[in-house]
Amino acid sequence: MFVDDRPVELTDSYYPVSVAGGTDLAAMRKIPGGAPALLAELGHHATDALEELTVRPATDHEAEALGLAPGSLVIVLFRIVLGEDGVPFEVSVMTMRPEGRRFRYQVKVG
Repeated sequence: MFVDDRPVELTDSYYPVSVAGGTDLAAMRKIPGGAPALLAELGHHATDALEELTVRPATDHEAEALGLAPGSLVIVLFRIVLGEDGVPFEVSVMTMRPEGRRFRYQVKVG
């Protein structure tokens, strides 16, 4: 992903063959209209997401792809998206430049 022609995020998403087979989700490229819109068209509606944030040094490949100095820190967001039946239908790993990032969460308790 780019902002003003500057790389800011590397994203890899994974889908079960039962979800992605024969669709644009199976191709290694951006999806016209975005994956959430296509997933909704296919009848997959997110009800929950499990997320884990990690800060760690970038790998050499990540540093190069994001235009960072070797050893720079990156934020990694690992996300599992669950459908109405509680079954995961998407897993994404987003590796980001840390500057300019803000995360906001709402959590129901009790």
